[in-house]
Amino acid sequence: MLIISRLEKSCLRMENNQAILNFLGIAKRANKIVSGENTLLSEIRNGKVHFLFIASDTGPSTSKKFLDKSNYYHVSVNTMYTKEVLSNAIGMKRTIIGIKDQGISKKMIELTNRIKGE
Repeated sequence: MLIISRLEKSCLRMENNQAILNFLGIAKRANKIVSGENTLLSEIRNGKVHFLFIASDTGPSTSKKFLDKSNYYHVSVNTMYTKEVLSNAIGMKRTIIGIKDQGISKKMIELTNRIKGE
């Protein structure tokens, strides 16, 4: 039986957090992200966005709008990061970021679920 200490779990969680941010940076360099409120809403409706980052410090009305859209169109969402962290990961100030690539989105979902403990 494998016993993992709290410290090891914490380290794994930090590694997964960094991996998500690294993949976000890779997606940006590969031109696989969408940002901008109207553009994102359009891309979500058209089924081109497969994963969505909503900053934890986004305004309540904007957050609700995108959470509702993502639920309706079955887009997975990550709300664990602040605007500053997301902006640093992609090198530009953004609050909401959509991922267009299915492969990167699948990995983001997997890593997000690991962090949440699912």
